[in-house]
Amino acid sequence: MMGIGGAIEVSVFVMFGYAAGLAGSALVIALVVCGVINLFTMLSYAELGSAIPKAGGEYTFAKAAYGGFVSFLTGWFEWISNMFFAALSAVGFGYIISYLVPVNVPITAIVTVAVFTLINVRGVEEVGKSQTLMVGSLLAILVAFTINGLLAPTLQQFQLSAPAGPLGVIQATAYIFVVYLGAEAIAVAQAEIKDPAKTIPRAIILTAAALLILYPAIAYAMFRIVPAEAISGQSSPIIYAAQLSLGDIGKIALTLAGTVAALSSVNTSIMAQSRVAYALSRDGYFPQALFRIHHKFNTPHVAIIAGAILTAILAATGVINFVGYATDFGFIVGFALVNLSLIKLRKEKPLLDRPFKAPLYPFTPIAGVATSLFLLAFIDLGVLSLGLVLSVLAVLAYYIRMVGHLRIRIAFGGISLGLGGFTAMLAYLVATSRFAFNGLSPTAVSIIFFILLFASTIQIMAGVLNVTAKH
Repeated sequence: MMGIGGAIEVSVFVMFGYAAGLAGSALVIALVVCGVINLFTMLSYAELGSAIPKAGGEYTFAKAAYGGFVSFLTGWFEWISNMFFAALSAVGFGYIISYLVPVNVPITAIVTVAVFTLINVRGVEEVGKSQTLMVGSLLAILVAFTINGLLAPTLQQFQLSAPAGPLGVIQATAYIFVVYLGAEAIAVAQAEIKDPAKTIPRAIILTAAALLILYPAIAYAMFRIVPAEAISGQSSPIIYAAQLSLGDIGKIALTLAGTVAALSSVNTSIMAQSRVAYALSRDGYFPQALFRIHHKFNTPHVAIIAGAILTAILAATGVINFVGYATDFGFIVGFALVNLSLIKLRKEKPLLDRPFKAPLYPFTPIAGVATSLFLLAFIDLGVLSLGLVLSVLAVLAYYIRMVGHLRIRIAFGGISLGLGGFTAMLAYLVATSRFAFNGLSPTAVSIIFFILLFASTIQIMAGVLNVTAKH
């Protein structure tokens, strides 16, 4: 339920329209391709999760295989991606319920994050109870919609079309990959799961297999009700199709399903990001405050709340597509690193106890790496730029932690002294009329000089204080 609930989220309800515009009804094929790519990596998750049942998921696997910067980078993107995932789900929840009740989407998203933060602080047992109820209801509604679309005799015949050709199908595959994310949350929470050696592989593989059957079937049923060209502009194609096929009952039922899907994935991703932050703080990469455990509920409450604050800020933007692409980027990078971790551990630790072994090794992890990197080539360019920025921040965060506080102060002190000297030189050139300020009065030039002189003084003072610091 945790895996399926984490995967069947709001993307299924709000992203199929744009994807159909890219791939046409061949979106069904794109979903099958996504499922196969996901299955490659889920086999690696199953093996590593049963062999290394510790909190942290991808980060813990990369730490065992590589350690150092690679493990930190894995955890960094895992942590950020889960926050994007939670924000995406919370914003989607706002859009879904707006079909029935007019709401302010950003405010609704923030309130949703707050509510599920409190639920997660209370503990996984409480989360598990609500998760089972929500996911069971969600599956029942989606299966009923799919059966109606597959069996109703009055509907149109399915017509396979790909207006943009294979390229459009590939682009849709990269865009819609987010719908398969969520099963890895099982591995993230593995330290809190009973009998992890058996439970984790079974849960991960069952989740991946169920989604590989369910998603293409949903898309196929949807296209039997509405042609691809008619839904590409719809904000929620599934709800639109349900309303056409079943009337207001279908609209209400699928809106309810979308609501449950969004809430379930908010639930799962808030839990997942907190466990990653907990693991990173345990190893000294993040502040030790995130390592605190609640005395009553036995949960990493500080990590949950800290991540939820950042998630709420992301959710306040109210943007769907960009956040969806950003979620894809982080998880795709993580998938590649998990497969590489499996390969390295197979070579360097052949005697490690592995209750489950990924079949067809090394084909499956190699295929997982290759297909993950291939999808990155079709991610939105703006998101690729964001990924580069996040990578630079990861490097800075890691090396700040490694070199220590005093050395960082000395480094920034040197930078401040250099900038102060450069600013003083600019002030001197202004004062000696080395710059031609055409059209500026002598008073304005004097103001520029004093501003530069003041900035230079502040920078030099800050540099001296940092360089001479003793501790």
